[in-house]
Amino acid sequence: MFHQIRKKFTMNQPLVFHPIAHIQTPYKEKFAIPRQPRLADAAEGEIHFCADYADPNSLRGIEGFSHLWLLFHFHQTAEQGWSALVRPPRLGGNSKQGVYATRSTFRPNPIGMSLVSFGGIEQRGNQTILKVGGVDLVDGTPILDIKPYLPWAESLPGAEGGFASEEPELMQVEFSAASQAQLQALNNPPAQLELLITQVLSQDPRPAYQKGKQSERVFGVRLYDYNVRWQVHGQINLVVAIEKVS
Repeated sequence: MFHQIRKKFTMNQPLVFHPIAHIQTPYKEKFAIPRQPRLADAAEGEIHFCADYADPNSLRGIEGFSHLWLLFHFHQTAEQGWSALVRPPRLGGNSKQGVYATRSTFRPNPIGMSLVSFGGIEQRGNQTILKVGGVDLVDGTPILDIKPYLPWAESLPGAEGGFASEEPELMQVEFSAASQAQLQALNNPPAQLELLITQVLSQDPRPAYQKGKQSERVFGVRLYDYNVRWQVHGQINLVVAIEKVS
């Protein structure tokens, strides 16, 4: 009976997946998003389920896990196609590596994975919201699946990390007097906004080719509804302005 009903798939046969949810995050643009999850623990997200997958029973027992895997769609880069060789930022953008040896977005199937912390479940009317922390996804990213993280199976002491075996070096982040005044004057800002700014800018989000270069350029990134602007002074990222986006 099993052999009669089993559907056979052939190579290159299209597979259709539908998002189960979309995530809301502080990152309104790709620029300055940490290149790996949990590098900015203050970045919190909310997963809003699509109607067909919004049954609260699907989350039963998830509160027993401290961390979750999110499988998602690189929706903003998918149309750009894929490349067999890519330039990882960790190598300064100067050395090419095979795409399967990296976590580049330019993959044959634009699927990403992110390890986030479980932050609770909230019921808002008929909608069930899954809260997560340490996110590295742009706001509105389609979520394809959610799986629990199993430390006994997925934490491997002594595992090799290839060219990315070391944690990234962090830059010092300081706030100018003007930006501190703007931060204090904000009306009901998001929780941990100052910490989020610090964690994001400490990663030195500039393009790899600009690392180590000095200039008077002012960089900007949108976090939540705020435009954060900063300048690089040696090994210090100096926040010069925090402005509400109208």
